[in-house]
Amino acid sequence: MRTNIVLNERLVAQVKHLSGAKTTREAVQLALEHFVRSRDYSGVLALYGTGGVSEGYDPKSASPS
Repeated sequence: MRTNIVLNERLVAQVKHLSGAKTTREAVQLALEHFVRSRDYSGVLALYGTGGVSEGYDPKSASPS
């Protein structure tokens, strides 16, 4: 998608520096991908109700005495 937006030059420079992005377009793409990944909890939510703790697990026996 093409769009024209005004970006904070300091933030774009920081993203470029931290990510190694060469262009503003690449920096914006990386920032958007990072934002989505950091907010996507679908993988964690998919684990809900799957157990996660082995039958017979005793937390007291696992802790140091």
